[in-house]
Amino acid sequence: MFDGLDMHLYTLVAASFVAALLHTEQSDPSVREHMGYIQAAFLFGWAVGGGFFGRIGDVMGRSRALIFTILTYALFTGLSCFATTWWHLMIFRFLAALGIGGEWAVGASMLSETWPAKWRPWMAAVLQSGVNFGVVVATMFGLARTILPESVNILGIDVTNFNDRALFLVGLLPALITFWIRKHVPEPEEWHEAKKNAVTPGITDLFKGKILRTTILTILVCGFSLTGHWAFQFWAPQQYGKLPEFQKLIEENPVEGEAARKRAIAFAFLIMNTTAVAGNFLAAWLATMYGYRKTIAAMCLAYTLGLIFTYGVDRPASVIIWCLPIMGLTQGVFGLFTMYLPPLYPTLLRTTGAGFCYNIGRISAAIGTIIFGMATSIDYNMSLVLSGLLFIPAVVFALQLPEHSEVSFDEPATGASQS
Repeated sequence: MFDGLDMHLYTLVAASFVAALLHTEQSDPSVREHMGYIQAAFLFGWAVGGGFFGRIGDVMGRSRALIFTILTYALFTGLSCFATTWWHLMIFRFLAALGIGGEWAVGASMLSETWPAKWRPWMAAVLQSGVNFGVVVATMFGLARTILPESVNILGIDVTNFNDRALFLVGLLPALITFWIRKHVPEPEEWHEAKKNAVTPGITDLFKGKILRTTILTILVCGFSLTGHWAFQFWAPQQYGKLPEFQKLIEENPVEGEAARKRAIAFAFLIMNTTAVAGNFLAAWLATMYGYRKTIAAMCLAYTLGLIFTYGVDRPASVIIWCLPIMGLTQGVFGLFTMYLPPLYPTLLRTTGAGFCYNIGRISAAIGTIIFGMATSIDYNMSLVLSGLLFIPAVVFALQLPEHSEVSFDEPATGASQS
């Protein structure tokens, strides 16, 4: 939940906050450009954090690494409140992303080692729903910020964009959960057993032997799907806010119109992220019925069709708001990766492997965010349709992925590994 909260806060205030940091209007093309740079830095940090903290999780243990990741993203999300230039914000978002990417890698491995195989798709749904719930909570805080003043005087200092800045302070809340983790979350038995009986492999082992094919396929599937997904997640709210009906409101009454626009964006994507919870459980059910491979491919294909249908032609806000739940349902595919990827690797390479393969997709997503940001200078709809087309190669490669039953390693079995 908390990583979903912290990662979504920037999306809610990106246009207005970046414009303020650049001392220009939101309509200035440089705002869109710098928004893309900041989001790209965030996604790149997510990828680096997945590999870095993934390695720590394999060497030092899952529980300890999990605490480090949460403290990292909570601290630097909160510090974003104090950014005075766009590059301050970019650095803080990069550092926060290190922790978010690391938490995914460490948490996914820990849970795959403590839950039986038959329950993993449902655990993936619960975990991803936690992320979605965090996004929903962030959206609710985003709605609440509209009642705060845009500027205040604190101890004689004029603070501009106070309502946007205050939102980042919410990101400090996850730090509190680390006290509970330290006391109540032990290291998985499977990790202890593997640590006693084997030498920790290096990251280069991801590209050796029978693991090589799995690594390449998962990187390709994650890379294409995450690039398309994040291009949509980041630019769709901007497209929605630029629709003619909202621009007309702003022209008629700049202050009230801008507030109405922000509320409309938050409400629309609140609906989508609420629907995504149902998508997580739909994906879990499909995975238990047809396997991970077919389910991942089918949901990526559905994501493509949803984006083409929604943005292939100009549609008013009253239509788009009912199309967004389609994308919400298909986003359940990303919950499956949480439980699908870790068991593809041996225990002492598990957090490194899952974190590296999933989060390497963030690098391509970072590049894609910048490229699609440039495309939006021509047309938002075209950019979003192109992002949907990226799911097509993900479908092709997903159909070649192995199922867990096709993967085996010479390791001592534990209860959590059995179905």
